[in-house]
Amino acid sequence: MDDTSSRVTDTTAITHTTTQRKIPPMCQHQPPCPSADSADRESARLVAHHPEQGWSLLCNGVLLFEDTGELLPDGQIIAPHRSQVMTAA
Repeated sequence: MDDTSSRVTDTTAITHTTTQRKIPPMCQHQPPCPSADSADRESARLVAHHPEQGWSLLCNGVLLFEDTGELLPDGQIIAPHRSQVMTAA
């Protein structure tokens, strides 16, 4: 058999997996919601709300959890930041 006329096709599938979520398109609200990296990111509008599962998705791509923790679109984790309740003695 002539080696120059035979072809071998590589059928190996290459899959790329990422742990980062897709960054959502820019907000269409007026006025626009704060970005995920701004200090007031929690004031963005709700896109999805699942209290039975303990999370909400904001317009800026932030996942806001019931315990006040957050997951930003770039994968950064923001620890819960509940306010401390002071009780009188």
